[in-house]
Amino acid sequence: MQMKNILVLGGAGYIGSHCCKYLADQGYAPIVFDNLSQGHKDFVKWGPFIKGSLHETDKLIKVMKEYEPVAVMHLAAFLSVGDSVTNPSGYYNNNVVGTISLLDAMIKCDIKNIIFSSSCAIYGQPETIPIQEFHEKSPINPYGRTKLIIEHVLEDYETAYGLKSVCLRYFNAAGADYQSKIGEDHSPETHLIPLILDAALGRINCIEIFGDDYNTPDGTCIRDYLHIMDIAQAHFKSFEYLLAHGKSLRLNLGNEKGYSVKELIQVVKDITGNTFKVNISARRPGDPAKLIGSTQLAKTTLNWQPQYNAIDEIIRSAWEWHRKRFSV
Repeated sequence: MQMKNILVLGGAGYIGSHCCKYLADQGYAPIVFDNLSQGHKDFVKWGPFIKGSLHETDKLIKVMKEYEPVAVMHLAAFLSVGDSVTNPSGYYNNNVVGTISLLDAMIKCDIKNIIFSSSCAIYGQPETIPIQEFHEKSPINPYGRTKLIIEHVLEDYETAYGLKSVCLRYFNAAGADYQSKIGEDHSPETHLIPLILDAALGRINCIEIFGDDYNTPDGTCIRDYLHIMDIAQAHFKSFEYLLAHGKSLRLNLGNEKGYSVKELIQVVKDITGNTFKVNISARRPGDPAKLIGSTQLAKTTLNWQPQYNAIDEIIRSAWEWHRKRFSV
């Protein structure tokens, strides 16, 4: 039987490459389309690679006609909150304009199923914890606004063109493939867990804690961390849902547990056996004290269940990858 193709935009990146691995394990052929601005060519291990930009509509159409994917997974976004504040033009141009180019190519090729990598950043400052999907959407930075705009665009494209979508609103992706074939590697790195691991490896001099006076048990911010392979599983389950039901969904993805910055630092010290310097700095503007998502809707609708939800297990997988990737 011929394998079915799924086009993965951003498939050379952190989340995209893990989705490709999961798809291949399920018997599908991931077709990676990536401009490598943030991804890595050596992360493309489970299918063909096409280098290209979201803005190259004609190239996207050519790829879609050649491979005839049954669905599209869109993970090709700029993702740094801080960078989006200083470079909003780049974020609106890549995330919004680029996505419209992709959707237009899909309509041209009569491909009607897309799984979109959204974000909990669309909610802004939480009014209730855990955050549920009906929570008010008030993003406080350009990154979050671009994700919310795309969700609205997808609604309009469904009304006009019949395009069906599942938008997955991640909280914090973490961890790595348990075979350490791929993992998290951003340049520059802005995510907390790999930064702490960098400190444990001696790649950076210290780890910064931005504020230790929040209204939390230890004064540091609390976040919801979900293992990357559980995110990949949710993408696949979303694809199955679209094929079976033909209905659009908007879903949170998280662990429904919160861990503070100080807790993460201690887990890394326990796992690695290494000590490192920790500095306390001022709070960053706009950082909520606590972000935890409700994922009951994803669990009941997709029959999705996180498999790796212990924080020490998540960090241990990240450490194994990190040590393999960066040790001298």
